[in-house]
Amino acid sequence: MTTLDLVMALVVGGLFAAGFYLLLDRSLMRILLGVIVLGHAANLLLLLTGGPPGVPPVLPGAGPGERYADPLPQAMALTAIVITFGITTLLLALVHRAWQLDGHDEVRDDVEDRRIGTVQDREESGPPLPTDRDHEPGGGLGR
Repeated sequence: MTTLDLVMALVVGGLFAAGFYLLLDRSLMRILLGVIVLGHAANLLLLLTGGPPGVPPVLPGAGPGERYADPLPQAMALTAIVITFGITTLLLALVHRAWQLDGHDEVRDDVEDRRIGTVQDREESGPPLPTDRDHEPGGGLGR
């Protein structure tokens, strides 16, 4: 492993870490930036798997011992660029629409999540309250 390989591995790891960190934020703009950074990290990783730079692709008549660049990671990187661009435009439209409707880009808490609460909150509150279905014949099981 050369110094360049180690540096590039650290750069790719840093880009993935930064992308996931941005995805965990509540701001839609930071989520969008996280998706963009993750796309760049994936593209860089794909290009690094293609072999050393400056090596020609597979040439007709090349011997089995000659080094060449694998064209498949380059094709996959081009596909990943197109997919990242499509996802970015979709998320940008969603962020713009959320900004128009709410005036901010923060993701609000879901009312249903608040109602359910955490497991610890349910355990501390005691047994569940009886419902009208509990008084039906068969214990509300629909029998």
